[in-house]
Amino acid sequence: MIDLYILVLGNLLTFALIGWILSLFTKNVNLVDSMWSLFFVVASITCLVSLDISSSRHLAIATMVFIWAIRLTTHLTQRNWGKPEDSRYQVIRNNNEPYFKYKSIYIIFGLQAIWAAIISAPLIASFIDLRPYSFLDKIGLLIVLFGIIYETIADKQLKKFLSKKSNKVMDQGLWHYSRHPNYFGEFLVWWGFYLISIGSGYWFTIISPILMSILLLKVSGAELLESTIVNRRPGYKNYIKNTSAFFPWPSKK
Repeated sequence: MIDLYILVLGNLLTFALIGWILSLFTKNVNLVDSMWSLFFVVASITCLVSLDISSSRHLAIATMVFIWAIRLTTHLTQRNWGKPEDSRYQVIRNNNEPYFKYKSIYIIFGLQAIWAAIISAPLIASFIDLRPYSFLDKIGLLIVLFGIIYETIADKQLKKFLSKKSNKVMDQGLWHYSRHPNYFGEFLVWWGFYLISIGSGYWFTIISPILMSILLLKVSGAELLESTIVNRRPGYKNYIKNTSAFFPWPSKK
């Protein structure tokens, strides 16, 4: 597995290098958001080709990765298209001038590749595993599919709400039961992939869903977003009081 992991990491770093070169022309590192899910497509293709595997189980796993990645990349590209650099990256840029455009090769793009290599552990383990379908595989695939559908619905509901350009709080649909249903869907995706990898015997793959959960809850996801949204939307404090932060739960309202 180590040899395959090194090969995957090398391809991810190469992909990151391509993204960095493109960012030099756009003078904007937002591109890395659109690239994020594609890192896992690169990892999956690397495994399929290098291992020369084509069983229905492996193809089902790869298909789920591709569906998830294409959906997320499309969504983020549409959201960021034509917009200035995200405030997260502006802060990083200001803190790393001069020559941020060169430093971004490791601060932004290289770091994303390394994160992706770590988080792709259950995918790599699942591709190495040559067992036929197991019960856990089927449950894991169903959880992944449900997570993709769940976050897709949440993103569509939020996009429709934001198109109205209101300063009200989105508390309808899935957002009535959780303040971050899109992140919850992403959470399900990675715990689903982990379930599929359990039969491989590589116990360390659990680091992937744990790390993604921390990122979604504490680092780049829910907590970071809410640190700014309270000031932009007056009713958000009440929304926090009445609505579950992450896991869907009936509203107190």
